[in-house]
Amino acid sequence: MPSSPEPSSPEPSLREVDAVVVGGGAAGLAAALWLARYRRSVVVLDSGDYRAASVEASHGYLGRDPQKPMDLLARGREELLAYPTASLVRGRADTAVRREDGRFEVAGLLAQRLVLATGVVDTFPSVEGFAEHYGASVFHCPACDGYEARDRDVVALGWDARLVGFSLTLLNWARSITVVTDGHAFEGDGGARGELAGHGVEVLERDAVRLLGSRGDLRGLCLDDGRELLTSLVFFSVNHTPQVDLAATLGCALDAEGYVVVDAQGQTTVPGVYAAGDLTPGLQLVQVAAASGTVAGVGAAQSLLGSAGSPTAPRPGPAPA
Repeated sequence: MPSSPEPSSPEPSLREVDAVVVGGGAAGLAAALWLARYRRSVVVLDSGDYRAASVEASHGYLGRDPQKPMDLLARGREELLAYPTASLVRGRADTAVRREDGRFEVAGLLAQRLVLATGVVDTFPSVEGFAEHYGASVFHCPACDGYEARDRDVVALGWDARLVGFSLTLLNWARSITVVTDGHAFEGDGGARGELAGHGVEVLERDAVRLLGSRGDLRGLCLDDGRELLTSLVFFSVNHTPQVDLAATLGCALDAEGYVVVDAQGQTTVPGVYAAGDLTPGLQLVQVAAASGTVAGVGAAQSLLGSAGSPTAPRPGPAPA
């Protein structure tokens, strides 16, 4: 007599929460903080990979100029975890599923709302010594660090037509700009070359071999023809890629540049999914990321007003009229 099949194991139970925030940078922590202030249970999934991990100082944040970006995040985690309904889990969300009932399964959690704050990943030039100097004398953002280039001779690494606007922006502070294409042909047309030349910006289609000096004391850039360009600051514009895999899987609309489209409350085109920070269109500044996280967190929390939410949520107040 054939044996009976083994009973199938039940699916592991999912922990129910009001919201999951994917990303533990400034945007994600701000969103989670405001969800917690609305007494909603919120879990932050933090991969531990931070765009500004090597950056020594960021600027322009009112009341915190300058500051160390990692100090800001450490303080943010402390402030968030002071709220009893908030928690932080080290890990990644590889998949997210929106169920028919409108809730979301992600990383073993079942959430009423999902906030995506996964940021962008920068592509770095392959130059010897780059990692040593990145965040101290090598930067990617003129708006963030251009002031520190004032009256200095600066090298801009890159090769596409965006280098025109990138370089001319830097000339608001720098004494001179030299574009080095890192061995690539400059992709700008004759008009782009002419505009750069008209502002005294030289374009060198040479390979950038090595950064000279020690961290905090950049002395120059060595090219493949043996020349050494004297510079104390390098900016680069290669590529940065929004991390939109989860958003795309869920069906969130992206704009022409690949960023997640959100409304005035930070909600994407998928009901219940919010997005904040560098993942969304606009200025990529830490204070802007924190502000957009606040918008998304408040938006997600207010969308739950009058709802019982998860089993750990407090008794709901009335929904607004």
